Amino acid sequence: MMRHFVRPEGTPPVNGYSHAVRFTGPMVAVSGQIPADAQGQVVGEGDAEAQIRQVFVNLATALAAAGAAMEHVVKLTVYLTDLADLETFRRVRDEFLDPARPPACSLVKVAGLVHPAFRVEVDALAELPAGA
Repeated sequence: MMRHFVRPEGTPPVNGYSHAVRFTGPMVAVSGQIPADAQGQVVGEGDAEAQIRQVFVNLATALAAAGAAMEHVVKLTVYLTDLADLETFRRVRDEFLDPARPPACSLVKVAGLVHPAFRVEVDALAELPAGA
């Protein structure tokens, strides 16, 4: 059972995330997903939208392997090398996650990621559904 506390009284406004998410049961931790395809090739070099989309595809694939799906995500940690990509990130994120039930989220602006062409990396915590 998951319950989203998008904006409890006394907390600042949000833009696509919940201040808290309460859940019960087992969970899965997904390592930072990068903008690389199944062959390890960088996707969308210089193209923030293509990179963000690939990261979410990789995230969904990793979750599925563990028996979960995007709707089970309770927390994201987002690493962006350029905050100018934030609006694009939010738009693409909302294609993969239900904006009415957003996960908790942390955003970190970083000087760089493991590969100089990477603009984004995202890791996640997800609730495992019953029977998974």
